Amino acid sequence: MLIEIENLTKTFGSRAALNNVSLTIDPGQIVTMLGPNGAGKTTLLRCLAGISQAVRGRLLYDGEVFRRDRIDLRKRFHFVPDFPFFYFDATVLQHIGMIVRAYLPEDSPIEEKVVELLEEFEVLPLIDSQVSKLSRGQAYKVALTALMAVDPEVWILDEPFASGMDPHGIAAFRRRAREASHRGRTIIYSTQLLELAEAFSDRVCIIADGQVHAFDEMAHLRSTTSAADGFILEELFERLRETPE
Repeated sequence: MLIEIENLTKTFGSRAALNNVSLTIDPGQIVTMLGPNGAGKTTLLRCLAGISQAVRGRLLYDGEVFRRDRIDLRKRFHFVPDFPFFYFDATVLQHIGMIVRAYLPEDSPIEEKVVELLEEFEVLPLIDSQVSKLSRGQAYKVALTALMAVDPEVWILDEPFASGMDPHGIAAFRRRAREASHRGRTIIYSTQLLELAEAFSDRVCIIADGQVHAFDEMAHLRSTTSAADGFILEELFERLRETPE
């Protein structure tokens, strides 16, 4: 799915969380949103997901203008916030079932895939546990299981690497996300972990003060930045601090 963001502006009172943000994201890429605390990363993800509504600008999915009431478009992406939305009185299996039913036809052969994902994320023994009883890392693994079970065209995730998941869960997410990008899925996520972003991203978007300061492919950044391997994004952030305008 081609994503086009045109002059997107979102305000909270007198403060502009996003200020005329414009981006084009091609299908099949892993895109990292980077920036200081309060930069606008989460606001942008929430606008992409239809959770928040911009005051100006527009968002297009495959050339179609996205509105929050476009359920047909909303079924083509799925948002996992830093603390996932849950039906807290439901069990793990009930929660996943509700997400699957919201996205897929009732007769979709999804059971084996769900079990495979639960096993991979090591939460299969928890299927009868209430979501409210899970640790934060376990809860995020359940949210990822639901996301990957429905396999939307666009995955939108806020801080998956700060979710409390253990190294096994993080590795499983990275592996599944890379496989999905090879199938044409687009993965858009935020993080503060620069070295991880360098190793995992196809394209990086650096946001500060609600504006985009860089949006480029990692391969191109490596060829144009003087920093040693592993410190490319750190150098870019230092430049941003020195010349914030």
